[in-house]
Amino acid sequence: MRKYFLAVVCCCSAWAAAQTAKPAIPRDEQLEAKVEKTLAKMTLDEKIGQMLELNLDIMGTYDASGKWKLNETMLDTCISKYKVGSLLNAPGTRAATVEQWQEWIRLIQKKSMKHIGIPDVFGLDHNHGVTYTQGGTLFPQPINIAASFNTELARTGAQVTAYESRAANCPWVYNPVTDLGRDPRWSRIWESFGEDPIVNARMAEAEIMGYQGNDHNHLSRYNVATSLKHYMGYGAPFTGKDRTPAYIAPNVLREKYFEPFKAAVQAGALTIMVNSSSINGVPVHASYEYLTQWLKKDLNWDGMIVTDWADINNLFTRERVAKDKKDAIRIAINAGIDMSMDPYSVEFCILLKQLVNEGKVSQERIDDAVRRILRLKYRIGLFDEPNTGGKGYEKFGSQEHADMALRSAEETEILLKNEGILPLAKGKKILLTGPNANQMRCLNGGWSYTWQGSKAEDLAEKYNTIYEALCNKYGQENVILDQGVTYNEKGQYWEENEPQIEKAVAAAAQADVIIACVGENSYCETPGNLTDLWMSENQRNLVKALAKTGKPIVLVLNEGRPRLIADIEPLAKAIVHIMLPGNYGGDALANLLAGDANFSAKLPYTYPKEINSLANYDYKVSEEVGTMTGAYNYDAKVSLQWPFGYGLSYTTFEYANLKVDKANFTADDTLTVTVDVKNTGSRAGKESVLLYSSDLIASIVPDNKRLRCFTKISLEPGETKTVTFTLPAKDLAFVGADGRWTLEEGDFLLRVARLTAPTTCTKTKVWNTPNK
Repeated sequence: MRKYFLAVVCCCSAWAAAQTAKPAIPRDEQLEAKVEKTLAKMTLDEKIGQMLELNLDIMGTYDASGKWKLNETMLDTCISKYKVGSLLNAPGTRAATVEQWQEWIRLIQKKSMKHIGIPDVFGLDHNHGVTYTQGGTLFPQPINIAASFNTELARTGAQVTAYESRAANCPWVYNPVTDLGRDPRWSRIWESFGEDPIVNARMAEAEIMGYQGNDHNHLSRYNVATSLKHYMGYGAPFTGKDRTPAYIAPNVLREKYFEPFKAAVQAGALTIMVNSSSINGVPVHASYEYLTQWLKKDLNWDGMIVTDWADINNLFTRERVAKDKKDAIRIAINAGIDMSMDPYSVEFCILLKQLVNEGKVSQERIDDAVRRILRLKYRIGLFDEPNTGGKGYEKFGSQEHADMALRSAEETEILLKNEGILPLAKGKKILLTGPNANQMRCLNGGWSYTWQGSKAEDLAEKYNTIYEALCNKYGQENVILDQGVTYNEKGQYWEENEPQIEKAVAAAAQADVIIACVGENSYCETPGNLTDLWMSENQRNLVKALAKTGKPIVLVLNEGRPRLIADIEPLAKAIVHIMLPGNYGGDALANLLAGDANFSAKLPYTYPKEINSLANYDYKVSEEVGTMTGAYNYDAKVSLQWPFGYGLSYTTFEYANLKVDKANFTADDTLTVTVDVKNTGSRAGKESVLLYSSDLIASIVPDNKRLRCFTKISLEPGETKTVTFTLPAKDLAFVGADGRWTLEEGDFLLRVARLTAPTTCTKTKVWNTPNK
């Protein structure tokens, strides 16, 4: 039995007693002296200009052929008159060449140094590789990287992206996405690392290391600054629609949604981009508590906070917490915003100067914001080397980088079902069908050459669709392409052409096996909203009709979020969930289907079975309720298609000897957990080992279980390895109803696979700090 709060060893009535945290990024006195020297020379106009970020699109015009050209006069005016300190985005949201980026950004830096003496910081959404740079490397999307449970893939992918971004003269990327993807209805699930805070935290930490390197005060010319996004709770819209309000219990917000951002800040992230919407009625762009208290003060973080696209405007146009733009600027800057992404207007500069002169925004707040912006620019090395690219970047778009992207794709595609049909032997006739069978757009998803990933097939011609990859693997003569259902490329992402299912069914007569590639076309952000989580009726009807032929079906799911397939799942002999694996996803799939590579990925989210059961793996134990005493059948069992962490392989693994080194512990202890993992199959494989904990009795309803650690190992046939986890006991704490981190006396179970090991906390501890 737990002795509630009787053995509390530390309790305090207010956060004010908390000691100042050590700096999230070590302070560099020489760098700080440079910042102060530069700041001291700046006029108010120059300071305010540094706080504005404009869209590059408005700096040019389009000719009759649709080609964008930089207008040097417009650029000169924005920088010389308004002292604008940052620009972003690709013209027309379409990838430019390396040479174009070098030309444009070099001219921007020339103007900036001439008129202000301070370099510009240019930012791009290089989210899974160099999104907006032609000829560069695109990796699998973040949701795929999460499925690998291999942080090294996150680190190396980010490292390549940093290198290739700098080759294009871009020093700042808006990544990693650190939002929890816990609602499958949300259109940006694929940009996240899934539903678990620990997976998100570890992947974000790894990407920061890859992007920024080891020294966050002095980035090399091959590193870029990161921008965590979208701080925080953005991935939990109550309606499921993008950029709509979230309602999150305060303890859950602190314990789960804040956790990956906290970890990433402590790992050295240089900037943060803010959630466009509100949490519990408070727009995050207007929250001093979330922006200044939680981030800058509680974490002692000296980085810079930037808005998302025109989001200060939303405080008066949408959120209705400000009367006009001037009022919105006052609220946001005082809350802690340092830079406004106000893409189409310099009005921000005019209004903010008025607010300073009226005493509604203090000079101290302006200086603090500009100090953070200058610090960023010094850390990136822009004052010493405003431009990069050219010599020294010969690996841009290289075969070495391509091989890394292919290996990443192979390690991120998930085998969910296999009734003995895979690996698929060569020599068989294959009917390849479904709308995702012969299109690069589907493999890459959004943020791929264009914002929506559409109208960019010409930039991905050298890569293989699933059809092309299977032809290369099995021989074109053995692959029959008849899609049955196709997307309407001139319409919305979800629109499909008139189906030709009968034609595909007829083609099945010539085949030994059917590979049905179904899912979604590419989309991004609000245009990706949906009204029905079921996979399209046309696609499900295609699978149902093909099943009637009696030919075995391999179902390939190519989708950015888990679409419901409960009615067609039983019809398939095998199911492979490739999500959004990037330019080499088709090649990776062919290698995996043929058995030339082995599956090792696992689901980074819970795959739902029905629309009324959108549970996460860490649901509250009381969400599963059996029959109620009396007359009522009160069945509230959690229903799902596949659980978080599920994934098959061509080999098998056996777990044994789960042990924890302490039968009893306190908050100051560290638990060492070991487990033996054996490859009991006939071929080499990789296995992700996941350590969970369950708090058996707590003062608030405990979670069913929580992931605490994970790692990935490689095993030869018959080989056994002992995996060791080091788990600080304080990580078993939760945030109580009073908002305090609490580790309570009582029993815990540690879990790996089907094994459990008990351990007991002997003293309750309540932290008097916001972060334990």
